[in-house]
Amino acid sequence: MIIGLGCASLLGALGWWLGGLWNLGAAVVLGGVASGVGLYYGNKWFDNNLR
Repeated sequence: MIIGLGCASLLGALGWWLGGLWNLGAAVVLGGVASGVGLYYGNKWFDNNLR
Protein backbone atom coordinates (compact mmCIF):
# COMPACT_ATOMS: atom_id res chain seq x y z
CA MET A 1 0.00 0.00 0.00
CA ILE A 2 2.82 2.41 0.84
CA ILE A 3 4.46 1.78 -2.54
CA GLY A 4 1.21 2.57 -4.35
CA LEU A 5 0.73 5.79 -2.38
CA GLY A 6 4.33 6.80 -3.01
CA CYS A 7 3.97 6.26 -6.74
CA ALA A 8 0.66 8.16 -6.71
CA SER A 9 2.30 11.08 -4.90
CA LEU A 10 5.26 11.26 -7.25
CA LEU A 11 3.22 10.97 -10.43
CA GLY A 12 0.56 13.32 -9.06
CA ALA A 13 3.19 15.96 -8.38
CA LEU A 14 4.57 15.46 -11.88
CA GLY A 15 1.05 15.86 -13.31
CA TRP A 16 0.49 19.06 -11.34
CA TRP A 17 3.81 20.43 -12.52
CA LEU A 18 3.14 19.61 -16.18
CA GLY A 19 -0.42 20.93 -15.99
CA GLY A 20 0.77 24.07 -14.25
CA LEU A 21 2.69 24.97 -17.38
CA TRP A 22 -0.70 25.51 -19.09
CA ASN A 23 -3.38 26.46 -16.54
CA LEU A 24 -5.09 25.39 -13.33
CA GLY A 25 -7.69 23.17 -15.03
CA ALA A 26 -5.02 21.20 -16.84
CA ALA A 27 -3.07 20.84 -13.59
CA VAL A 28 -6.11 19.41 -11.76
CA VAL A 29 -6.90 16.93 -14.55
CA LEU A 30 -3.32 15.81 -15.13
CA GLY A 31 -2.64 15.56 -11.39
CA GLY A 32 -5.71 13.39 -10.85
CA VAL A 33 -5.05 11.11 -13.80
CA ALA A 34 -1.37 10.74 -12.96
CA SER A 35 -2.20 9.94 -9.32
CA GLY A 36 -4.61 7.21 -10.40
CA VAL A 37 -2.08 5.72 -12.78
CA GLY A 38 0.62 5.79 -10.11
CA LEU A 39 -1.63 4.13 -7.55
CA TYR A 40 -2.66 1.39 -9.98
CA TYR A 41 0.81 0.56 -11.29
CA GLY A 42 2.48 0.93 -7.88
CA ASN A 43 0.11 -1.62 -6.37
CA LYS A 44 0.38 -3.87 -9.43
CA TRP A 45 4.18 -3.83 -9.21
CA PHE A 46 4.03 -4.62 -5.50
CA ASP A 47 1.66 -7.56 -6.06
CA ASN A 48 3.79 -9.00 -8.86
CA ASN A 49 7.23 -8.54 -7.32
CA LEU A 50 7.03 -8.42 -3.55
CA ARG A 51 4.07 -10.54 -2.55
